[in-house]
Amino acid sequence: MDETLISTINKLQDALAPLGGGSSSPVDLPQITVVGSQSSGKSSVLENIVGRDFLPRGTGIVTRRPLVLQLVNKRAAPKSTTNANNDLLNLNDNTDKKHEQKSQSEDNIDEWGEFLHLPGKKFHNFDEIRKEIVNETEAKTGKNAGISAIPINLRIYSPHVLTLTLVDLPGLTKVPVGDQPKDIEKQIRDMILKFISKPNAIILSVNAANQDLANSDGLKLAREVDPEGSRTIGVLTKVDLMDQGTDVIDILAGRVIPLRYGYVPVINRGQKDIEQKKTIRAALNDETAFFENHPSYRSKAHYCGTPYLAKKLNSILLHHIKQTLPDIKLRIETALKKYQTELINLGPETLDSASSIVLSIITDFSKDYQALLNGEGNKDLTTMELSGGARISFVFHEIFKNGVNALDPFDQIKDTDIRTIMYNSSGASPSLFVGTQAFEVLVKQQIKRFEDPSLRCINLIFDELVRILAQILQNPKYSRYPALKESLSNHFIEFLRLALVPTNEFVTDIIRSEETYINTAHPDLLKGSQAMAIVQERLHPRQVQVDPKTGKPLPVSTSPAPSVNEDDKSGGFFGGFFASKNKKRLASMEAPPPVLKATGAMTDRETQETEVIKLLISSYFQIVKRTVADVIPKAIMLKLIVRSKNEIQKILLEKLYGSSDLNDLTKENEVTKQRRQECLKMVEVLKHANEIVSSV
Repeated sequence: MDETLISTINKLQDALAPLGGGSSSPVDLPQITVVGSQSSGKSSVLENIVGRDFLPRGTGIVTRRPLVLQLVNKRAAPKSTTNANNDLLNLNDNTDKKHEQKSQSEDNIDEWGEFLHLPGKKFHNFDEIRKEIVNETEAKTGKNAGISAIPINLRIYSPHVLTLTLVDLPGLTKVPVGDQPKDIEKQIRDMILKFISKPNAIILSVNAANQDLANSDGLKLAREVDPEGSRTIGVLTKVDLMDQGTDVIDILAGRVIPLRYGYVPVINRGQKDIEQKKTIRAALNDETAFFENHPSYRSKAHYCGTPYLAKKLNSILLHHIKQTLPDIKLRIETALKKYQTELINLGPETLDSASSIVLSIITDFSKDYQALLNGEGNKDLTTMELSGGARISFVFHEIFKNGVNALDPFDQIKDTDIRTIMYNSSGASPSLFVGTQAFEVLVKQQIKRFEDPSLRCINLIFDELVRILAQILQNPKYSRYPALKESLSNHFIEFLRLALVPTNEFVTDIIRSEETYINTAHPDLLKGSQAMAIVQERLHPRQVQVDPKTGKPLPVSTSPAPSVNEDDKSGGFFGGFFASKNKKRLASMEAPPPVLKATGAMTDRETQETEVIKLLISSYFQIVKRTVADVIPKAIMLKLIVRSKNEIQKILLEKLYGSSDLNDLTKENEVTKQRRQECLKMVEVLKHANEIVSSV
């Protein structure tokens, strides 16, 4: 079962490899990522685990692409982990001699490698594996020192390995050397972070034991994404090169920088060993002897060395896979549904004909338009903001209604204006009663003011209908044909602009009809007698006197009002002109000035008449307010909104369906084509991945 789990992850890695293994992959697979500086001995650790020389060596950046290394114990009946582990050490004498005598460049029938980019080709010669890694790296990065995040997938089958998956990443560097890019440090750092930041990545930090652990570049980077050290395991190389009398016991005991999975000390071949063709088998034997004979490590030798590291990595990976596999299944299923849905929205690669495409788009647009206006577009409804018909309702009942209610007739009508109108409307004979004509003249002037907010409301609704158009056209099915989308948009806006003309005329006529006929018999209009009584009470409030003995109100006095002194009669409309007491000037009877205005204090009668007219104006203005706030939205609904719902499909068919350039209109967007190919690829990959995890 354990071998099957790792094998499943290996298959998933192969299946998802076409996605590049980066952020484009929708699934975060459990994997062991190897990080460390260029001089830490990363390559040697991996080769010791495999038991073969197969990684490129040299100066500068050797690993320039991530290497996904899948180790597979190829025996038909897998041994227990312990037995498989023993294969790394306890080969029989004949096998040892065979390894010693046989160059690793020769073919070995029991061991081989396969590259995902060369399916079916087996590499029994591990020198050829090294060459293929170099060639495939240069195919993507060129022969310079550039790097690429696209991984190389290599699977090695051997009876001498534990089933394991490792990702070898470029070594951290500080200073560009030779033809390396100037920002090489940042490039490598960003690539490594992309891999080790994933929650399912186990970080294998390779550190040189003969250097201060606190200065380890690999461990420092691991701590950035895993500050608690909960998914990091440390490897200490070059233990045999430490100063005499020093060891890594404190590090192993977790007293320096503790990690959840701890540290494993190993010994790699030195450069001299490699040059002298020292075999890895011999190096592993020397490693075992070193730890068993060293005074500091003797008691813990079985927790040291490459075989124990391989066993521990195998155990960690298995445990991690068991924990994450249910979530991986769910993520694959979710991603598959997402891309299948997007593929459906993008549509198939070909449709019947250009005319059928246009007909389909027009029909869909008309349905979407009506649905948004009526609030029936369930899939387009959102809890984040108002849209469609809801915004139109907001314009009618909040913006327009409040705009109309904000109009105040007495912003523009002053008392002097009312006095002037009263005298002008009565002609040569001063009127005995409040003039209806003066009232109507003033009310008509104020009713005219409703025209501006009404026309403004039409423009706001026009903007909202265009907004609905933009919302509908965001759907990928319209973006698929950019020329058709643009033409549809232009014809829709043109139709709305033409519809504005009769709408504006209709709304203007409604305001003019209110202005033309002042209904003084309106049941809600304040009566003249009522207005007079209100003004009388306001100007001459009755003071109720109370009998001090009984506390009851005394009868209202009916004594006549005090007479007005003749000398005080100079007030009134013409008071200002005749205010002079100069008798000679009065006797000369000068001609009236070219512009004669009302000046001076108003008489009681003028004050009373002015206040009565103001009350009547206010009453009638409120009646018109309610009418306009109610009728104008209805007029706009009739002439613009409902008309657009009923006629837009017919208009678009006339303009587009009969067009002579249908083929040009239905040319598919290149972005849509590319996205469809990406979705097809994702669906194919995820289907394969889903089949793999479903088999577990």
